[in-house]
Amino acid sequence: MADHASAALTLDRVRLGAGGPLTRLRIADGRVTHVVTETETGGRAGEAHDGRVVDLDGRVLLPGLWDAHVHMAEWASARHRLDLAGTASARAVAELVRERGGAAPDGTVLFGYGFRDGLWPDAPHKRLLDAVLPGRPVALVSADLHAAWLNSACLALVGRGDHPTGLVRETECHEVLSALPEAPAAVVDGWIAEACEAAAARGVTGVIDFQFGDTVADWERRSAAGRPAVRVSAAIYPSRLDAAVERGLRTGDEVGAPGGLVRVGPLKLFTDGSLNTRTALCRDPYPGLEGTDGSHGIEETSPHELVRLMRRAAAHGIEPAVHAIGDHANTLALDAFEAVRCRGRIEHAQLLSPGDLPRFARLGVTAGVQPRHATDDRDVADRHWAGRTGRAFAYADLLAAGARLEFGSDAPVSALDPWLAIASAVGRTDDERPAWHPEQRLSVQDALVAAARGRRLIRVGDPADLVVVDVDPSGAGPDALRSMPVHATMTDGRWTHGPY
Repeated sequence: MADHASAALTLDRVRLGAGGPLTRLRIADGRVTHVVTETETGGRAGEAHDGRVVDLDGRVLLPGLWDAHVHMAEWASARHRLDLAGTASARAVAELVRERGGAAPDGTVLFGYGFRDGLWPDAPHKRLLDAVLPGRPVALVSADLHAAWLNSACLALVGRGDHPTGLVRETECHEVLSALPEAPAAVVDGWIAEACEAAAARGVTGVIDFQFGDTVADWERRSAAGRPAVRVSAAIYPSRLDAAVERGLRTGDEVGAPGGLVRVGPLKLFTDGSLNTRTALCRDPYPGLEGTDGSHGIEETSPHELVRLMRRAAAHGIEPAVHAIGDHANTLALDAFEAVRCRGRIEHAQLLSPGDLPRFARLGVTAGVQPRHATDDRDVADRHWAGRTGRAFAYADLLAAGARLEFGSDAPVSALDPWLAIASAVGRTDDERPAWHPEQRLSVQDALVAAARGRRLIRVGDPADLVVVDVDPSGAGPDALRSMPVHATMTDGRWTHGPY
């Protein structure tokens, strides 16, 4: 796509926002410089102007969309892995491995992604994988990234040949996956560039990348090699916090190539695990686990340590982003924000106590939520959070309490496509079933705002991060939103998708 120039670009005959008026909008040096509606010009929206003019023929112009929670390398790699989504049992997964596992020589790792075992009638075990593919290491990652299922060959490869089941969760899962051989950085970077272009084709102009590792350094390397198709806010993990402080990095600082699109993101912290693995930290025990260790989930970071890390980060201009899924975990996260008195984010906020809803707005804490999780995990929630799902994925209640919502996908947990999140938030169902807790549905307009990181309107002076769609979202139902045709996408005044 062509770079922007100092000469103005005019977007003519475009509707300004969902249900908005015909407008002429001018852009220069990556920013919106004029916004003039047809009413203000006396209906002469098609007049010629200096610089290039693009006639958008009545299409709808929206603020650029963001995915506020991705794991970019995991998502880019998952696009090249064995897809396990929709498998209904451990044996069904083993059959897929049998069918696909012979496509590469023994000794190379077969990676798979996307299984959800929370409702399976049988349990993942290394013996099932050993029986179908004994000579090749197999590593299968769960859809929520909190569990991995390995065969004996793969366990031996990472020095855990004595593991009893081959199913590892939470910290052990991350350690095992980190020990596996990775594709060369150049290959992964190429996959990521392709994934960013695919995201731009769905209207994405920016992402917050929570990929585990030295994410800032990784994006500095990528931006030096070429300008990404989207803006990137690169997260910091606790193991890199001291180095970030020593470098003087602050959330929002530009890094990488000068004038590029990469900035320092938040500090990622964890309070608990996930729903599917029954490790989300909850006030009530999980059915069937009463009286056992971990019956309420797990505490990943103690409250004292959480406050200490948040306070250190905030003192150096780094905003925290705290993973919290269970209701008790969310209370602990909000308590930490109250103690530190800093702004930041809670990622997921899936199960909330009613008394915690107004605290998000009062403390200035953004709720980074993933609406596809509400529809993907409704059956798991009905089983493991029985009687509490009225306050699960409570987006309407959060909005009514004044909270700021920002949508993400948690890719590869769900696909990096903001229209899927918008459709799930509006419809609360992704299949033929009625809406799940319809009282928590959002309006199309509120969903669009959450998908655009709070941008409701396009104003003079805004960065020229824009998306042009062929269908007016204001009158679209969930199915039409899900398949929204994106005509063109612009980031920083440059076309990143479309015919221009």
